[in-house]
Amino acid sequence: MKSFDTEISQKKTLELVILSDLHLGTYGCSSKELLLYLKNIRPETLVLNGDIIDIWQFNKHLWPKSHAAVIKEILSLLSSGTKVIYITGNHDEMMRRYSGLKIGKFEILDKVVLPLSNGERAWVFHGDVFDVMMEHSKFLTRMGAYGYDLLILINSLVNRVSKLLGRSPVSLASKVKDSVKSAVKYLNKFENLVAGIGSRKGYDYVVCGHIHKPEKRKHITEYGEITYLNSGDWIENLSALEFNGKAWNIYRFKDDPLIADIREETPLAPSYQQIFDSLKKDIAEINIKSSKFSSPTIS
Repeated sequence: MKSFDTEISQKKTLELVILSDLHLGTYGCSSKELLLYLKNIRPETLVLNGDIIDIWQFNKHLWPKSHAAVIKEILSLLSSGTKVIYITGNHDEMMRRYSGLKIGKFEILDKVVLPLSNGERAWVFHGDVFDVMMEHSKFLTRMGAYGYDLLILINSLVNRVSKLLGRSPVSLASKVKDSVKSAVKYLNKFENLVAGIGSRKGYDYVVCGHIHKPEKRKHITEYGEITYLNSGDWIENLSALEFNGKAWNIYRFKDDPLIADIREETPLAPSYQQIFDSLKKDIAEINIKSSKFSSPTIS
């Protein structure tokens, strides 16, 4: 069986990878699986589309070495030539004060329009700005986030018992969302809203995160056709968006034939000190390769 620090000999080369809703710093984050995915791709551009580190629920006592290793691996990709764009979300909204910051191939933005190799354009943003609940009651939204994290923790315990009984894992959060009509209605309204606005602006794709529901769907609006894409999350779905060869693909960890046999209990090799030393080395390499520092600008 492969371990989580194993790299597949032939990395998957991709033009663009979009990840969102990692929620590092919470119990629900599937950091080990995420680390393995990152180790086995070589993207030209990596977009981190919000809620990467969960500052809302960040707990200094909950920062496993696998979470630190994810950050280290992203820095490793950056030092290897991958362009990394960090788009701010609601759980890491504190990063918005640095929007416009650019250092070498690393950039922090609130949104971005990406020109693709097929000549089309993708409008990428986290999606919380179109969340009515976020706009009118941040307190309720935060309470919901804590409740969601608790549900994920309970879910992990349930799945451990299910595994001992020889049963398949289940997603309680997904079942709740699928069974509640108001939740389904909200998800559909969110998708239709952002697709409509993206179409009106003349984009070919609108790409979001935020709602933890991976999706690829065409919409016909009064302004024309647009494709709505959502990268999902690394709590329930363990998904990403990949663009290569003029086509989009929804990546799902559970369907990856190369690494689907990884098990959660497989230990990571590096110690905290090894990760820390490696982080310092990667940061130093990035600073050396950065030709100049660009002052923050808001576009």
